[in-house]
Amino acid sequence: MKYKFLAVLFLLWGMPALSETPPLKIVVLGDSLVSGYNIQPQEAFPARLEAQLKEKKHSVQVINAGIAGDTSAGGLARIQGIIDMKPQLVLVELGGNDMLRGMNPASMEKNLDQIITRLKAANINVLLVGMKAAINMGLEYKSEFDAVYPRLAKKHDIALYPFFAEGIALKPQYNLPDGIHPNPAGVDVIVGNIIASVEEVLKDIK
Repeated sequence: MKYKFLAVLFLLWGMPALSETPPLKIVVLGDSLVSGYNIQPQEAFPARLEAQLKEKKHSVQVINAGIAGDTSAGGLARIQGIIDMKPQLVLVELGGNDMLRGMNPASMEKNLDQIITRLKAANINVLLVGMKAAINMGLEYKSEFDAVYPRLAKKHDIALYPFFAEGIALKPQYNLPDGIHPNPAGVDVIVGNIIASVEEVLKDIK
């Protein structure tokens, strides 16, 4: 009887508490800026965001749903797969490749609008991560492109982080030799800048 009792104790010690709350699931839907282009997976934005949130005592799992070369249309095409993951929060970081390809900002806005609409319909919180058009696209294009993100954030009443590359844009020490993609040091700058916005959204998630 004594040994049976000890065996039960060992079994219970090895089991997770029934009341243990699963971590909040965060998905980063984006392009090569978040996927970890030419850096190690553990150095990519989602992994570093998860690490820094955990350092701040948040119980989270951050999933990397970044695909190099993805556009707003590409993000829309795979939004159901993101919804099926049942995250509590999605960071939407798309539009940079639309800009680089000279796509119409109105088309990008329509795609992002549908992405946000579908996420909200599934009761998923959204943090919209903005981009800014390069000046060589022309002042008219830049004005139209840059206005998309704040307009969508206002329309859907969601949080906006205005510029993903804040603090690293045009700074060689934070970018790979291509001058576009962040190196590991650049990723840490981005995470350090955006984490307060992420935490602000997390406060409202039950």
